[in-house]
Amino acid sequence: MSIEDDIALLERVPTLRLLGRESLRMLAIGSEPRNIQSGEALFREGDTADCGYVVQRGSLRVSDQVGAEVVATPGMLIGELALLVEMRRPATATALEYASVVRLSRSLFQRVLESDAVAARRLREEFANRATRLAGDILKAGAKLMS
Repeated sequence: MSIEDDIALLERVPTLRLLGRESLRMLAIGSEPRNIQSGEALFREGDTADCGYVVQRGSLRVSDQVGAEVVATPGMLIGELALLVEMRRPATATALEYASVVRLSRSLFQRVLESDAVAARRLREEFANRATRLAGDILKAGAKLMS
């Protein structure tokens, strides 16, 4: 894939799109492609998480031991929070078919944010909005349980 193709892939991810084209170009240049065979684990629950992955082709099942599950398809970002903080993987990602992903390391992502204050502000605002919505959802769910 060309750098322009990689940028187009990253632009499909709502969170990453907030960064703007120049920041996406830096991410695309520093990203690492990876292919995963059907049934192969991209990562396992409990693994150290030092990166996020954007699905390029194929699909992956992301599931935890509690039974929560989502299927990640092209244009989806897996491990978003690992781009910002040190953590352990809360779930396992397994290829449902031959798949390709683009690996974005936390160190690269943080360098991009440090070099683009406007992009960093947009991302911070997005996460603050998400946290506010999540808090509201939790309060509503709690109120329903209490009634």
